[in-house]
Amino acid sequence: MPLPSYGLTRRACLASSAAAMAAAILGSKSRGIAAAPLELPTDLQRAVGGRRRRIVVQHDAHDVLVRYAKRHGNEAPFGPFRDAVFAYPDDPLTQIDALWWDVAGDGVGAVYPSQIEPPVDYPLLKYWLGQGIDWIAELVAGARKRKLEVFWNHRISEVEGKPEGGLETEHLHPLKAAHPDWVIPVNFWWQGMWNLAAPGLREYKLKVLRELAANYDLDGIQIDFSRHVPCLPPGRQWEMREEVTEFMRMTRGMTLELGALRGRPILLAAKVPQTLEGCRIDGFDVAAWADRGLVDVLTLGSRAMEVETDRFREVLGKRVQLQPCFDDHHATDGYRLAPIEFLRGVFANHWHRGADSVVTFNWATGLPELCREIGCETGSLSQRDAYREAGSFATMKGKDKVFALDRRGGYPWAVGFFNRNDTAALPAAMNETATDFQIHIADGPGAEASLTIRLILWGAVEDDPFEVKLNGSPLVEAKRDPEWKDAQIFSPKPQPTSGGSGQYAVDPHQRLLRIDYPAPAWREGRNALTVRRARAKDANAANETRLEKLEAHIRYLPS
Repeated sequence: MPLPSYGLTRRACLASSAAAMAAAILGSKSRGIAAAPLELPTDLQRAVGGRRRRIVVQHDAHDVLVRYAKRHGNEAPFGPFRDAVFAYPDDPLTQIDALWWDVAGDGVGAVYPSQIEPPVDYPLLKYWLGQGIDWIAELVAGARKRKLEVFWNHRISEVEGKPEGGLETEHLHPLKAAHPDWVIPVNFWWQGMWNLAAPGLREYKLKVLRELAANYDLDGIQIDFSRHVPCLPPGRQWEMREEVTEFMRMTRGMTLELGALRGRPILLAAKVPQTLEGCRIDGFDVAAWADRGLVDVLTLGSRAMEVETDRFREVLGKRVQLQPCFDDHHATDGYRLAPIEFLRGVFANHWHRGADSVVTFNWATGLPELCREIGCETGSLSQRDAYREAGSFATMKGKDKVFALDRRGGYPWAVGFFNRNDTAALPAAMNETATDFQIHIADGPGAEASLTIRLILWGAVEDDPFEVKLNGSPLVEAKRDPEWKDAQIFSPKPQPTSGGSGQYAVDPHQRLLRIDYPAPAWREGRNALTVRRARAKDANAANETRLEKLEAHIRYLPS
């Protein structure tokens, strides 16, 4: 495919030398040569640190497309769809600065005109193309018109779906059939996941990304490792980490080359687990990527609240921009479509721990009435409010917040670490031995602020006593409710997988125990909590007692 014409004569000499450097990077097969750090072009370095990027929306507009077609048919006009996917960015009060289009879908083939992959057999896209509408070009142009940064998000290993929606349970992906060495068998998907240890797969993916970067006016590309791990053979991920690093090197070489030819840099981002240990488990050597100049931005996590942005900063320094992500469809268990106070707590902690920007994923495309009209998934009004506040710590200052701990499970579609939340502290069995927790509270003490620690317990009886200490100081119970109900807590049944409709019905027979403890003093940042039963559980009790949720509620006096 021909390169776009924009900018090709700009700084021709500089572009020529940068392209030569990129070609040398791409041509090098030696891991020793690849390990040498790159000297990145000045314009790329300026673009990395100089762009305003408060809130980044990883926008799954393909899901909106599928639902729009189901509601309005395969000859639906493009205009209402286009307006819908830009609804929140067009809010005059928004803090959205970037749209990272996550629009490839999960079908076999390309959702755009391609000479590499066959077209996806999707009637609405065919109809639009017949009218001269390339929807990807329109999405990119729409972002540019609004002066928003625009990236392509590339899911490294998605499960196969049917173009009209639903999973592909009958037909094996043609490339997986032709190249079984490109595939890792997994227990959660019959077709297996893509294997980046296969050189042929890396080359193929590079061709796909090159075509996209050459034909659309993108500011950057994100390699999204959250969908799905493993992308290296299980049990050998860290041992084989250089295979993923090699793919990052190849992709960086391509973006440098095309950026030089057009006279404007193409940034490279990667979406990785929210902890350094999680990156190690899944085979992502982020320190090497930073040392070698292979990445500009790291998106940290996807569905976890607790993100080690500060630890990444200690290791990586300022060489790479860091942006934690929060998914409100496959949300952390127990907190889907949560109120604005909860979202403030999540994003305030991200900023407090050193984020350069923050990311939303799987949020609604607009207000509930618009979503119902289009036919796509609705969200809560708290999402709109978060888009108006969460792009800065300052715009959340002095506002009520809820800080909470993550809960395990809810994401079985992974082998490894990413998205599983296996290391989360909750739920936790409660007994006479104290259990230690750490909770980050971005807002420090102040004359107008009050803090309450809240426990939500299952399997406790009305008069069960508990001892709670915050930073070593005992707290005094103020209130308990033995009839508390939470539609997103399912004990004693197993917690269901995340996602779905988001409609949760309260069980009228549910009996949880909620206990509130005012905290006269706390620390800005990390706080230590210990919780224990103050009396042995009745030996005849049918169930153990579990701490399901642990929250810190900050309230401010009205101004």
